[in-house]
Amino acid sequence: MRPTHVELEDDDGVVLRYFHHANGGGLVESSARVHPTAFVAAGAYVDPGAQVGAAARVGAGAWIDRRATVAAKAVVGADAHVGPGAVVGRGATLGPRVRVGADARIGPGVTVPVDTVVKAGAVVEVAGRRGRVGAAA
Repeated sequence: MRPTHVELEDDDGVVLRYFHHANGGGLVESSARVHPTAFVAAGAYVDPGAQVGAAARVGAGAWIDRRATVAAKAVVGADAHVGPGAVVGRGATLGPRVRVGADARIGPGVTVPVDTVVKAGAVVEVAGRRGRVGAAA
């Protein structure tokens, strides 16, 4: 039988309580809000104050940092990191191992390719009809 929660200590010595998400088994901190239809894969973490919307998918090993938002129907690939306060728009897709910096914004429907680094504070929007990545600070 799997434990109901896991307690982890953050860098400031604060003990955080993470629960296994019913849809996928990933760990979700008690103050995070994850829609019941979202999938959070085993090995993924959703940190305090983060939000994951309806039908979103968070891959194995991914990390949704403090206060980050993953909107409805967005996909966060395996081992990707969404930095503190960053926003991944509705239906956007982050490939595996993508790194989104603090307070960056990924627009709705944008696809960010594998291993891409989006700098802190950047805004990535749809460029043209094909949804290519274009960044502006």
